[in-house]
Amino acid sequence: MSHNAPIGVFDSGVGGLSVLREIRELLPRESLLYVADSGHVPYGEKSPEFIRERCRLLADFLLKQGAKALVLACNTATAAGIAELRELYPQLPIVGMEPAVKPAAAATRSGVVGVLATTGTLKSAKFAALLDRFASDVRVITQPCPGLVECIEAGELDGTQTRAMLRGWVQPLLAEGCDTLILGCTHYPFIKPLLRELLPASVSLIDTGAAVARHLQRLLAERELLASGPAQVARFWSSAEPLRMQAVLPGLWGEPAQVRAL
Repeated sequence: MSHNAPIGVFDSGVGGLSVLREIRELLPRESLLYVADSGHVPYGEKSPEFIRERCRLLADFLLKQGAKALVLACNTATAAGIAELRELYPQLPIVGMEPAVKPAAAATRSGVVGVLATTGTLKSAKFAALLDRFASDVRVITQPCPGLVECIEAGELDGTQTRAMLRGWVQPLLAEGCDTLILGCTHYPFIKPLLRELLPASVSLIDTGAAVARHLQRLLAERELLASGPAQVARFWSSAEPLRMQAVLPGLWGEPAQVRAL
């Protein structure tokens, strides 16, 4: 495997761009491939079997594009599919996501942690194991957020509907004394500015994008796979209408780019 081969990243939609931005920031010399499976978003309402099938298909596509590593930039896909991918590709660096329960439990002062996530993530055995392992001394209040992913997919980061949904979800958490809020979906960092408006300044927001980028860097370094060439551009695909993703890409990625049909 060439050290200048690209890194493959996929998500149920455009949310994983929040992780891709962290990878670009930490590893600017890396070539990046990104697949948004927006034709099947959100994964949170799909069966584990369906999600595993999508993971296999998307991983196979990215490997055919020459990917030297895979990042599952989706909590739900990680919970359902990463174990199988690691069995299929035991020599491949594969990095997944998980809600930041451990750092949130360490950060809370009130002892109450809130979690905004998809239904799929909150129902997963992986999430239950995280709670058992790291949250035994704190109270964790989970809040599923149906419809929020779809708003972010449409680029509605500050619209009336998005604002109303978030306000309805965070107010009960605040009433229970929550002072630390886990963003348990890679789509959700894009609404941090709106959450900052709706939450007291004392509430901490925690996501795992930067930690995932650091873990990827360590794995590539261990295998001597870090790129040495100049900074590369990213390539994008979508399983939905490519122009829909292309329209929101400047706001979410920071610059325009062509999106190809998967």
